[in-house]
Amino acid sequence: MRGKNDDDGGDGEGERLANQQMTTISSHYFGDSEKTAFSISIIENMKEDYGLFVWPCSIVLADYVWQQKLRFSGKNVVELGAGTCLPGLIAAKVGSIVTLTDDANRLEVLENMKSVRELNKLKCKVLGLTWGVWDASMFSLHPKIILGADVLYDARAFDDLFATVAFLLQSNPGSVFITTYHNRSGHHLIEFLMVKWGLKCVKLLDGFSLLPSDKAARLSGNIQLAEIVLKHEQIEETSSFGAR
Repeated sequence: MRGKNDDDGGDGEGERLANQQMTTISSHYFGDSEKTAFSISIIENMKEDYGLFVWPCSIVLADYVWQQKLRFSGKNVVELGAGTCLPGLIAAKVGSIVTLTDDANRLEVLENMKSVRELNKLKCKVLGLTWGVWDASMFSLHPKIILGADVLYDARAFDDLFATVAFLLQSNPGSVFITTYHNRSGHHLIEFLMVKWGLKCVKLLDGFSLLPSDKAARLSGNIQLAEIVLKHEQIEETSSFGAR
């Protein structure tokens, strides 16, 4: 506990060992049913509240990126609230120029993102970005596609999130925000904030309908995928979800 003496070296060692015991590496496979194209390894820590665990929304969004790989290839992509950053890593794997972001104050999450990037031998920029804070990091981003998996879980952060998304969309004409979220009681607040920030949903899909049956069977919840743009813009349409 924090109340123990700072000079208790044994306590620090015990905490380090406890963290190691709570850390695991999960593997996530992408490809058709006959042959696996590749896998992504994610370092998870069960001790963390949110940032270092692969939630179902991340799996759904990552699979959507994989299915739409031709759409993502060569595009500038920013993942907001990336955490374990599975969707962003898939985007990098299929040829996107990726910046992975999470709260600038969550240093342990940002360090884990760098470790996961190195583990998978992928080129991604890792950036501290706090929603609703207008600093140099915000102005350095020029995404065509913005990703956000399960970023709509805390209603207190919704306004800052949508302010950030609206700014990035306004600064980069023709860009789109693709997010997966659990259909919780905050749905009406989401609709209100989309109107407030001049946004509209142009595609809404059932998340589990996007997954191969074996992946869907391992997940639970009511997950939706939405594509959101500025109210006066249209997104670049695709003829299909892309070849798997």
